[in-house]
Amino acid sequence: MSIFPRISLRLEVENYLKESFMNKEVVSAFGKQEAERKFETLLNHLSHPPSFTTVRVNTHLASVQHVRNLLFDELQKQLNGLSVPVLQHPDLQDVLLIPVIGPRKNIKQQQCEAIVGAHCGNAVLRGAHVYVPGIVSASKFMKAGDVVSVYSDIKGKCKKGAKEFDGTKVFLGNGISELSRKEIFGGAPALKGIGIRMTEPLYLSPSFDNVLPSYLFLQNLPSAVVAHVLDPQPGEKILDLCAAPGGKTTHIAALMRDKGEVIALDKISNKVKKIKQNALLLGLNSIRAFCFDGTKALKLDVVEDTKGEPPFLPESFDRILLDAPCSGMGQRPNMACSWTLKEVTSYQPLQRKLFTVAVQLLKPGGVLVYSTCTVTLAENEEQVAWALTAFPFLQLQPQVRIRCISLV
Repeated sequence: MSIFPRISLRLEVENYLKESFMNKEVVSAFGKQEAERKFETLLNHLSHPPSFTTVRVNTHLASVQHVRNLLFDELQKQLNGLSVPVLQHPDLQDVLLIPVIGPRKNIKQQQCEAIVGAHCGNAVLRGAHVYVPGIVSASKFMKAGDVVSVYSDIKGKCKKGAKEFDGTKVFLGNGISELSRKEIFGGAPALKGIGIRMTEPLYLSPSFDNVLPSYLFLQNLPSAVVAHVLDPQPGEKILDLCAAPGGKTTHIAALMRDKGEVIALDKISNKVKKIKQNALLLGLNSIRAFCFDGTKALKLDVVEDTKGEPPFLPESFDRILLDAPCSGMGQRPNMACSWTLKEVTSYQPLQRKLFTVAVQLLKPGGVLVYSTCTVTLAENEEQVAWALTAFPFLQLQPQVRIRCISLV
């Protein structure tokens, strides 16, 4: 078993990130040793969950204070009376923060073990229970009701159904098994429910599975910042060019007080269904979601748009959000990334193609917000620099200063 690691990357990917972060300007400003320390700190933070779980209040249906009180009562029940504060973000008034407690050091590891995949392990660190599909291996004597120590196989080396595993694994905490080993791996039709209910997680973070579903949306803090920066206004026509699963889309509609029109596009039909489900659940009627490729959202051969469906005429939207497909290397926690350098660097052309479409769909004087959930310079700062050169009529605006919680 390893100690809790920094994110595990392919050497070629780590070298690529290090080279881009430790450029001449950074080394000149901080010195080589300090620049290396900052880079290691970044990799370490990526493998750990954020210090706060963030949820967005659906202000279309309820006040922030009302939902805050309901959530506090819910957490009291969920955490067996442990008093955990529910804080309101100082700048994002519709965002609530719940401190994450951990890593906790006095959890006794059990003889009975279960190994889960890396993605499942990441979810457990954020407060999730272990669902059956995420279980890769379990001790040969494990039965329902046993106290089980759960580990993440961060390198993907454990064989499905193995009775023991001596490879690299990271301790995630203890839980109660809902099923026996035989029930999990016995060859019966695949089960999908909870396999291990976490009772002593390494990080104490609340579960939001079906908690106040019409009032709350579980959303990472940077994602909640995006809609506020876009600053949508009631009555406007707004495009969310790559919208699934709809967190930012529904946030935009709520900030507009559901007055106006929010067009949401995604090219995968199941994801579009999820957008529609979220809009319905949150009681938002201004959202229209379409299964459509954002790179083809512009049409130039029709004088008048009579349907209001994609593709759209130039200069159709007051504001556009381009939350572009990206390498996703800013998602936390992420203990292991197996992507190749080719995969990590493959997104820039697509992002530029989408950006070009977005610029043409924007009305003169409109606002375009470009965002990603990755940390690479090539997908962020370099894309902004390219856009300002490619479209000289664009003006880079300062983001309204929003104090975000530290990564620590």
